[in-house]
Amino acid sequence: MPAIVLVGAQWGDEGKGKATDLLGSDVDFVVKFNGGNNAGHTIVIEKDGVREKYALHLLPSGILTPTCTPVIGNGVVVDLAVLFEEIDGLEARGVDTSRLLVSASAHVIAPYNRVLDKVTERFLGSRKIGTTGRGIGPTYADKMSRNGIRVQDLFDEKILRQKVEAALAFKNQVLAKIYNRRAVGVDEVMGELLGYVERLRPMVADTSLVLERALDEGKTVLLEAGQATLLDVDHGTYPFVTSSNATAGGACTGSGIPPTRVDRVIAILKAYSTRVGEGPFPTELFDANGEFLRKTGAEYGTTTGRPRRCGWVDTVVGRYSTRINGVTDFVVTKLDVLTGLEKVPVCVAYEVDGVRHDEMPVNQTDFHHAKPVYEELDGWWEDISKCRTFEELPAAAQAYVLRLEELIGARVSAVGVGPGRDEIISRHSLLGD
Repeated sequence: MPAIVLVGAQWGDEGKGKATDLLGSDVDFVVKFNGGNNAGHTIVIEKDGVREKYALHLLPSGILTPTCTPVIGNGVVVDLAVLFEEIDGLEARGVDTSRLLVSASAHVIAPYNRVLDKVTERFLGSRKIGTTGRGIGPTYADKMSRNGIRVQDLFDEKILRQKVEAALAFKNQVLAKIYNRRAVGVDEVMGELLGYVERLRPMVADTSLVLERALDEGKTVLLEAGQATLLDVDHGTYPFVTSSNATAGGACTGSGIPPTRVDRVIAILKAYSTRVGEGPFPTELFDANGEFLRKTGAEYGTTTGRPRRCGWVDTVVGRYSTRINGVTDFVVTKLDVLTGLEKVPVCVAYEVDGVRHDEMPVNQTDFHHAKPVYEELDGWWEDISKCRTFEELPAAAQAYVLRLEELIGARVSAVGVGPGRDEIISRHSLLGD
């Protein structure tokens, strides 16, 4: 069975867990292939008439599916304290986490990386990127500088100490002489990292090999991105991006699965747009409509709790995501949030200095100054949360989805009409027809 890639089509928080739930028992492995605990999934499960909400930050969403093996791939940076805190929280609620596998080649977020992330962002002032301060960027920087610490290093104390000493020889100079902060001790770092070794050991594997064998056996592997297309370090709104590749191409390097094994790319597009942190956002709303979307959609960060910036849907971004990722199927989420609006604007192009752009501007300056060109569609008032077929939706809601499909250039295979696992309309199989 080929592998499936699942990505966010906007700036994150689109609801990728919804697609994972829709695939359900058809998925044997869910692999997180990039990012760290700087983004999260909120998953709502209804059991015996009671809705339970789970906020996942580092763990793949497959951790909640008993028949699925969740995998943290080599492209992820792992904060071990967060990993075990999240595991403990799930187990306290009766969730079995014993199936989790962690790549031996994933990089570990060391304590000094968290410190550097926070002081650097504070130092930048008005030029800040808007990071979560969790050490993600500095850890990826160490990885690219070949000064990083990998999960496998924790099982060789001698090698680990050498790496920590080498890292701190430079980083303590930066902390003390540039930022006027206390130096971090080698023993302090060693103590924290080694404290997790025995609990971590049973989870660690050559996950690339495990996944290759699973595919050979006909099993389905879902490669799940953290963050989203416009936050990709290469293809996003640089420099206001994350530190990893959150697009479909990153799925291969972040999991060890070759691109020839990938068959489908599913992208999640929220029925409107949101963004957390700094950076350009052409359709951002600063009026009552923006507040309506924020309150109705409960747009607050799963990991940070920060209120999200809200705006109308941007199909220029949607087309870009289709092209960059090779999207075969879209899942449109949170359509229900738009209920009650008389008119629903859709951004179909940009205007930059009097020139219309139907595609993403080639340079960041133009994108920063882009003004949305809107097409207004009729709204609807009916409650759509109980709809389970596309035909049950109000005509205006159907027209909205079909117009999005036309503008973004790939089929909409599913539509979310509420937060619950079952509150979704399936139009086409996400595994292919």
